[in-house]
Amino acid sequence: MGASDWEYVTSYEGTIEKSLEALHARVFQQTYGDDDTYRSLEELWDDGEFMGQEGTHSILDIDRVVHTTAAPSPSDVRDYGTLRPLAHDRLVHHFGTDRPTPGRFEEVLARARAALRYGPDAGESLLDECRMRWTGVYVVLYTDDEPTHLGIFGYSGD
Repeated sequence: MGASDWEYVTSYEGTIEKSLEALHARVFQQTYGDDDTYRSLEELWDDGEFMGQEGTHSILDIDRVVHTTAAPSPSDVRDYGTLRPLAHDRLVHHFGTDRPTPGRFEEVLARARAALRYGPDAGESLLDECRMRWTGVYVVLYTDDEPTHLGIFGYSGD
């Protein structure tokens, strides 16, 4: 089926885990809410054949947060399905601050999407920070110095 990239800006719910849980609920409802294929996210995740072979090509392919900025390893099965923070130095590199706003995240993401159209000579972009399929990266976003949103991006598929 190929790889699919995905990105979201979602409300910050006090912790990264609670924010991911709320995003999961929203995306599950949008994707499967009017369908009787899966009655719950747990039922979807329990479908090992579907999730192992195809997946949803969305944030629903990510089942847990890890609090390390170390790059995931394709040879470590525990790294698949993880969401990890963007490293502080990379945050400052891409955003010019360690407290980007939701608007700034959208700007940098749009520039990264545009760079994809220009091929490998376009230079490094934010989207290059997530290189492994079946993983994602998050950025805490701020409004008036308070965390209000998460910016999330990643890839599913092969």
